[in-house]
Amino acid sequence: MSSNDIAIRVEGLSKCYEIYANPRDRLKQFVMPRLQRLAGQTPKQYFREFWALKNVSFEIKKGETVGIIGRNGSGKSTLLQMICGTLNPTNGSIQTNGRIAALLELGSGFNPEFTGRENVYLNASVLGLSNVEIDARFDAIAAFAEIGDFIEQPVKTYSSGMLVRLAFAVAINVDPQILVVDEALSVGDELFQRKCFSRIETIKNNGATILFVSHATSTIVQLCDRAILIDGGELLLAGSPRSIIKHYHKLIYAKDTSQIDIIKSINKNSSNYIRSDFEEKSDSQPFCEYIEELSDIKPLRYESHGGKIIYFGFHDLESAKVNVVSTGFSGLVKLVVTFDTSFPDVIFGFHLKSTTGLEVAGLSYPPPQEPLIAVVANETFEVSWRVNIPLAPGTYFFTYGVRAMSGDGFIDRIVDGSLVKIIEKSNYPAFGLFNILDRDQSSALRITNDQDYV
Repeated sequence: MSSNDIAIRVEGLSKCYEIYANPRDRLKQFVMPRLQRLAGQTPKQYFREFWALKNVSFEIKKGETVGIIGRNGSGKSTLLQMICGTLNPTNGSIQTNGRIAALLELGSGFNPEFTGRENVYLNASVLGLSNVEIDARFDAIAAFAEIGDFIEQPVKTYSSGMLVRLAFAVAINVDPQILVVDEALSVGDELFQRKCFSRIETIKNNGATILFVSHATSTIVQLCDRAILIDGGELLLAGSPRSIIKHYHKLIYAKDTSQIDIIKSINKNSSNYIRSDFEEKSDSQPFCEYIEELSDIKPLRYESHGGKIIYFGFHDLESAKVNVVSTGFSGLVKLVVTFDTSFPDVIFGFHLKSTTGLEVAGLSYPPPQEPLIAVVANETFEVSWRVNIPLAPGTYFFTYGVRAMSGDGFIDRIVDGSLVKIIEKSNYPAFGLFNILDRDQSSALRITNDQDYV
């Protein structure tokens, strides 16, 4: 590939930090090795090394959008800082081709004593714009930031949301050839986040290269052409966003010992470690599978009173366990309860919540038009609901419960007992939290007389 086609080239990039046990050791490191060399002794090291990045190499083509994903502390932010030139590497090289605009740490590049206006001129000039160019763009920057008269106030008086508004407004109005975003947009409110992502999509469509760090996996799938998985300072894998996210989910949900095995398996045989089901399955067919690591969650279980939930889970229509499904998947929610007390009026139920706690769906049995169930001690009931999942891509958690309506509370309840990961099919016809289209029934009719609608 021609170097002119490359926006970012990273080769053998490493970053080592010196960690000192106490301030005296820092002073010793500054003085003692020199004296030891003069005395003909082997210099002693008074710090331990922490490698935030280790021998990372990759290339990003012009016009490509690449997501970087990994657990907290994996080295993502360190990598972006070195690409943007705000941090020097210990080893390796970085080549960039084009004007870089970056949203890194909140408020980075701003002088807290300067006003918003002064910081716009400062920041934009650092990014390569002349005063004449900044003058021409200032109104657009101020309008996008939507901070009103605060533009004339020192930024030290700004809230975190106002800071990120102004920083993003500058970054996207300097016509960047390379845009780097490091999770900064999570600070803004929902409306501003949507506005930002809309502008990012416009920048992408205009041919800019985008390097994007986020823990929102659905955003990585939506925006990115490729994804890179980093863990422990090492680049584990690069590939399609969906396959990389599967590795990421295995890492974050696995136990510590399992995480080590997963990383070894990825390094040993990354091409075969996880089947490429996302790419191989027909988009018209529902997709499902069960990933063992995703089941390792810690539910909140309340004290039981007269009965106990002994089994719960989400299954396909053949009763096989699943926890990764495509949008629109039909499956079975199962709940098994054994009773040690008799109750005349039992009701079973579950509900589904988003990661933010939004209750998005739920069902009970028996349905409202049917009588409640009478149970006697030592009976066991299996309840199942056939459900369709028309939800947007993301992670959702099941809460299960059983109660006697004549009692004061639940017989037994399990909060966040299991989860389901929903992935997007490329031909998904809807957007938002739900697919509200009725059985893919939609149409368009060409009309010649519109007077009936006037």
